[in-house]
Amino acid sequence: MTEKRLPATASMQLENGRVRVTRYDFGVGAETGWHTHAHDYVVVPLWDGALRLEEPEGVRAVELKAGVSYARGAGVEHNVINASSGPFAFVEVELL
Repeated sequence: MTEKRLPATASMQLENGRVRVTRYDFGVGAETGWHTHAHDYVVVPLWDGALRLEEPEGVRAVELKAGVSYARGAGVEHNVINASSGPFAFVEVELL
């Protein structure tokens, strides 16, 4: 049986034809759900936290630090789960 998790909340902040900026807020254990990125993107964590990434190759844990950004390319398929003991949030900037 698949574990039922609460969804992360996505709040669109800006979209102008060149970039799309979305803030994601996660309660404890919340997830994005499986998705595939159609564009290159940058993630900016708003505070320190732990995420569990479910990917086609398996599951991995990552520790993020507030303000320490990372980038990934289009085509990334995954589910992002908040593995922190409290809420977590990041801003995602997609390059359209």
